[in-house]
Amino acid sequence: MRRAGKSPTIQQTWQINKRMLTDRMTQSHQNNPLHAITLAMMLEQLVERYGWDGLSEYVPVRCFLFDASIKSSLQFLRRTPWARAKVEAVYLNFLAEKEQQGGNST
Repeated sequence: MRRAGKSPTIQQTWQINKRMLTDRMTQSHQNNPLHAITLAMMLEQLVERYGWDGLSEYVPVRCFLFDASIKSSLQFLRRTPWARAKVEAVYLNFLAEKEQQGGNST
């Protein structure tokens, strides 16, 4: 496509940049166990495994202790980065436990 002494066209440059960006994004997501996992999916699996009481022991917040629901918890976690980070950490531990037990399906 590229001849010696000629610069690539704008379209060729765009295609090259798009390919490089796609490769970088793929590489960064390969090692991220939370990629493509929504907060709702995480919360539902954690509640199924630990229950609201168990989850509140790991992350002691009111939305897990009083009148707990997925909807209210999601609203709180989306507005509160430190609590979301704790829930994500609990979820990563949950995934590690599942992997150790041999059940790597989510």
